[in-house]
Amino acid sequence: MPLFCEGEPMVFVQPITMMDFFHKSEGVWFTQRTVHHFDTVADESGESKLHVQVLKPDDPRIQTICELQGIDPAIAAGGASFMWQAHQDNQEPNPDQAAVLIDVPDDETGRSGKLLRNQGYVEKIPVVSRYWFGKDGILTIDTDYESNQGQERGWFITDDFRVRVSTVRMMNGVYLMTYCSERRCVSEADLAAMIQHNLSRASS
Repeated sequence: MPLFCEGEPMVFVQPITMMDFFHKSEGVWFTQRTVHHFDTVADESGESKLHVQVLKPDDPRIQTICELQGIDPAIAAGGASFMWQAHQDNQEPNPDQAAVLIDVPDDETGRSGKLLRNQGYVEKIPVVSRYWFGKDGILTIDTDYESNQGQERGWFITDDFRVRVSTVRMMNGVYLMTYCSERRCVSEADLAAMIQHNLSRASS
């Protein structure tokens, strides 16, 4: 992705609401994951692809998940679906296996609120998380599960590169830590358009 257009630098804006974060995350990402276990569990580091799709407030999945959590769907700002697949897998991911997150902001600023999930990352059960954005634009998500606690922090370096760091704390201390660097995947159509744009600039 070019960093300059028509001789002017592109302006990078850090998202400070969950829906802005979802919109900036929409698309396909190549993820490199490093996992540090503090026991004898096999290494889960690796590479994968993450598909993110923004959901509008009237999406039926939002109503279903809100009702399961006893929350009025009318106060949901929207949501997003997250689908993971192996890096070498070129088939379309199964939408039935997507994790769906719903944004329920605390107020009109949208800088903090609740995240409703149809399934958690650690325990595959419906869960409610708390989130907030710091002044530096870093998103923090805290989740209490039945037997452990999770915290995830994420931020964008550029529009096309972001970082996620997470920890899981068991009753006896930290269980694992994960670091993910994610780079946006460019489609063939977008790549062709970028090449054509650069060729046009070079010939002008």
